[in-house]
Amino acid sequence: MNILITGGAGFIGTNAALYFGKSKKNKIIIVDNLSRVGTEYNLIYLKKNIISPLSFIKCNVQEIKSYLSAIKTADVIIHLAGQTAVTTSLAHPKEDFTSNIVGGFSLLEAVRLYNPKAIIMYSSTNKVYGNLKSHVLKKDEKKKLYINETFPKGVNEQEPLEFISPYGCSKGTIDQYMQDYARSFGLKTVVFRQSCIYGPHQLGVEDQGWIAHFSKQFLKNLPITLFGDGYQVRDLLYVEDLVRAYDNAIKKIDVVSGMVFNIGGGIENSFSLLQVLSLLGKKIGKNPEIHFEKERLGDQKYFVSDNGRAKKILDWQPTTLFKKGVDSLISWQQKNIR
Repeated sequence: MNILITGGAGFIGTNAALYFGKSKKNKIIIVDNLSRVGTEYNLIYLKKNIISPLSFIKCNVQEIKSYLSAIKTADVIIHLAGQTAVTTSLAHPKEDFTSNIVGGFSLLEAVRLYNPKAIIMYSSTNKVYGNLKSHVLKKDEKKKLYINETFPKGVNEQEPLEFISPYGCSKGTIDQYMQDYARSFGLKTVVFRQSCIYGPHQLGVEDQGWIAHFSKQFLKNLPITLFGDGYQVRDLLYVEDLVRAYDNAIKKIDVVSGMVFNIGGGIENSFSLLQVLSLLGKKIGKNPEIHFEKERLGDQKYFVSDNGRAKKILDWQPTTLFKKGVDSLISWQQKNIR
């Protein structure tokens, strides 16, 4: 297969390229502007460590003409490129719009016009559900987390959409376009509304990739800022489990075309920020200073994915427990972050 990965030198893109790059039968084409810290290193690593033929095109995702030939010949497109942080979208909404909406729509149109048989995997986000204001949350002081009394098994795909930040708007817009282009034009699209993804090749910054950011701060014994009370709950999904879900969707495309899947670690891998900090402290053996600031706009007090649809239709569920998967992240950071 010819597999085009936009944002392919980023964290998820690198892991996707490694996963699909194990076979000489595949050809990997990476599109990335290399603007994020670490992407140049990731690209060098990929060139040395995958078996599949690999080609690279440096450009912004909205510059379709620069990689139109790759779109025309792709069997699978994994669309990961774009602006990835709520805070950045609030500070620079035009950049968010251009990268996520213009880039995503331009890609869809190119596929419709030139290669409608291609399969498209779209990396959406749980932020399309907003702050879940209709859910009843209970604060558990002993466990230091919020409990969702409305949906104790997690949030499913029937949850109403609510875009409460420019990032949510931009990701949600293409989320909806992906579904509509399957309905209107028969494109083979699949949307993954992803929870918190972590694993090797993730540098992490305060605004995005918070698990890797926390771990890095622990390793360097630098202070950590928590926005809110730290009781916020997320489900944590190991990156290889996510890529395996992409693979299952590709194999089952005749069944899942046009569908949406919430995808995350599920209840078994859900933790509060304070619980993650406690776990990292035990594993790394350091306890950096923790500072608290007011809650940020667009932050959810609770989000855990109900993976029921993915389990039933994709025959997929997470296999890596967070307490084990985080060891791989820490090990990678110890070897690669100075």
